[in-house]
Amino acid sequence: MRSVTYSMNVSLDGYIVGPDGGFDWTVPDPEVFRFWIDEIRDVGVHLMGRRLYETMLYWESADQDPSLGDAELEWAALWNPLPKVVFSTTLSAVRGHARLASGGVAEEIERLRAEPGEGDIAIGGATLAAEASDLGLIDEYRAMVYPVLIGGGIPFFPRSERRVDLELVETRTFNSRVVYLRHRVAR
Repeated sequence: MRSVTYSMNVSLDGYIVGPDGGFDWTVPDPEVFRFWIDEIRDVGVHLMGRRLYETMLYWESADQDPSLGDAELEWAALWNPLPKVVFSTTLSAVRGHARLASGGVAEEIERLRAEPGEGDIAIGGATLAAEASDLGLIDEYRAMVYPVLIGGGIPFFPRSERRVDLELVETRTFNSRVVYLRHRVAR
């Protein structure tokens, strides 16, 4: 069965964006960016909310930017053909290899797990991940922890009354002092 993974950059105090909506502190150095390139190769479909979808729209035409380096072009070549499912109540259309979700997150994940296909079902965006987490649908949490305290914003983990026991699967410290933590849900 395909795993559902939640991966995002996060500040040490637990936020994916700051109080002003900014995330400039998450600009990856080349080593971290290479890691994300390698990670996306294992994704079969990416579920995301509207805000993340709109942020990632940049990559739809990024390969036309002559200033991009080889790593950015490689990312765009992997990201653009990747199937994406966008959860939004305000969008009426999406572009590229994306489609609007036709059901709730539980129904979409159930349908995707039943379809033939390879690769993880990745979830991006804290709001969508919070809903999936509350329903017990996330198999792995993958946090790229940046050495910064931003004091507020959108939290990586939802405020929930539900306890989730985790097993540490992998850690990695990058030269930039960013730390990757990968945890599997203990079932």
